[in-house]
Amino acid sequence: MTPRRPAGAGAAGTAIATELLPSGIRLATETMADVRSVAIGFWVGTGSRDEPAELAGASHFLEHLLFKGTAARSAAAIAEALDEVGGDCNAFTTKEYTAFYVRLLSEHLPLGLDILGDIMEDPALRREDVDAERTVILDEILMHADEPADLVAEQAMAGLYPGHPLGRDTLGTAESVRAITADDVRRFFEHHYRPGNIVVSVAGDCAHEDVAEALAQRFGDRPPGGAPDRQPVGDAVDPLCVVRRPTEQAHLVLAMRSVSRFSEQRWAHGVLNVVLGGGLSSRLFQKVREERGLAYSIWSDRSGFFDTGYVSVGAGTAPEHVDEVLRIVTGEIESLAADGITERELAVAKGNLRSEVLLSCEDSGARMSRLGSSVLLYDRAWTIDEVLGRIEAVDLEAVQEVARSLAVAPRTLAAVGPFDAESFDGAALGLAGRAA
Repeated sequence: MTPRRPAGAGAAGTAIATELLPSGIRLATETMADVRSVAIGFWVGTGSRDEPAELAGASHFLEHLLFKGTAARSAAAIAEALDEVGGDCNAFTTKEYTAFYVRLLSEHLPLGLDILGDIMEDPALRREDVDAERTVILDEILMHADEPADLVAEQAMAGLYPGHPLGRDTLGTAESVRAITADDVRRFFEHHYRPGNIVVSVAGDCAHEDVAEALAQRFGDRPPGGAPDRQPVGDAVDPLCVVRRPTEQAHLVLAMRSVSRFSEQRWAHGVLNVVLGGGLSSRLFQKVREERGLAYSIWSDRSGFFDTGYVSVGAGTAPEHVDEVLRIVTGEIESLAADGITERELAVAKGNLRSEVLLSCEDSGARMSRLGSSVLLYDRAWTIDEVLGRIEAVDLEAVQEVARSLAVAPRTLAAVGPFDAESFDGAALGLAGRAA
């Protein structure tokens, strides 16, 4: 990203500005003329896929620890300072990045920047805090293992990317979390949490120059660092992952390899996802739930990473209905590849995606999130009009092209319920022959 002064347009009454600061931090701001709040996010370009196996869960560990205090502030002092001004703070970890954010009244912008800058520059990472949060995270891992819907999603990722960090859960494993030490966490922080791997996004009632000056004063002397080197994804998949559990309902996820977040086909994949299972009028929702009553919940989703991506279909159904649900799902995937979608389905999907984009811009927090993730992942600030233009440009031929590629893509079926792997016909589900 080359330095530039505020320019560009986001939506009515807004102006987007991006700048590469001397420290190496990429700054993006969106001034909103009609609000009195401000949202501030620090986006770190490191997530669970960037962890060695012995440190699996380190990014999520840091998400828990950074708000536990700094050399200048205790955790209680941070909480009290934000409570006093009615502020809100939180953090989350993904496969490829970690984010920390606050939202408060714009008059308290300096406080928000100071607190986030403090925890990103000089977290305490005390041994006693590491030990305390270790117990919390181990409980979190057990909670996810007890929830079949979470477990089946984890199994699907493990099968789609076997032996690769993308296949691991962001929480890590119980074994890795027990083994991580305070020194490990400190070294991981010092390696990855550097200005060259950080995007700061601010949206709301703010002035770009004020934010840039505040960040320059705080981060000017740190080594810049950069984005992590990433292990490429192999071609192999595990076609079937079954976990026997004495549940009343069967939980299923069929996941298929797809395109990366940089592919121009991602826009057509977005349309295809809405048609397949992304809405109330989608084919799967109508056929599985509305017409046949086979599942309370059925959905599809898509996600893009640095070098790969996936489309998944998930469902919860009675064990005796598993075969029928899976036949409908695979049949619809094959039908989309053979016949494409209708003009009406295209119009509905585009309208759905357009509204999703516009509704996501209703407050400063959502604008901050959109802006931060855009600059972090694409090294540019996508405007609303650009995104809407890409969606509108998708045509029937583009959707059928991605449907054809999806129908023959490597896939994995994950299932949790009262059955074993022998209960599934891999050939009938199109799993055979897709392991490499």
